[in-house]
Amino acid sequence: MPRSIVLSLIAATLLLATGCSEAADPPPTVAQVDLERYTGTWYEIARIPNRFQRQCVADTTARYTRQADGTIEVVNRCRTTDGSYDQAQGIARVVDTQSNAKLEVSFFSIFGWRPLWGDYWILELAKNYEYVLVGTPNRKYGWLLARSPTLPDATRARLNQRMRELGYDPARFEASAQQPGRP
Repeated sequence: MPRSIVLSLIAATLLLATGCSEAADPPPTVAQVDLERYTGTWYEIARIPNRFQRQCVADTTARYTRQADGTIEVVNRCRTTDGSYDQAQGIARVVDTQSNAKLEVSFFSIFGWRPLWGDYWILELAKNYEYVLVGTPNRKYGWLLARSPTLPDATRARLNQRMRELGYDPARFEASAQQPGRP
């Protein structure tokens, strides 16, 4: 069998396998997000592994700052294997102004033009803004963030149950190492 046909069959199989493992309907978001309360620093507790965070081994944080134009500055930072820090700067924009729970983020700019945006949906948010579960409509990406480097086991168990209710497999979320006292 020619190599191109074999590669096409492998690609089709991977696409079918990925598509079948995801729920058809996108997960619901929270009803309302107060963006002023949401801004600040969040610690990554867990994430679904992804290509753009491969270099991150510990101390991953996200800092959100409201801008005068209505966007939100996003600064993601993590420690790499050699002990140095990697940082990515981007912006977020609100897509659903009724709830503020659906945003898009962009970390790529060409002379100020941002051709690439990714979904950032707030799926679960503590009333006191102590933790948040963020995901995407296709459930390919997901992050569990908190205002402190750790979450109590009972809170994590409750969030794992919520992930299941939203169509996520909590086992796909890998714990993120946080060392208290690190920037």
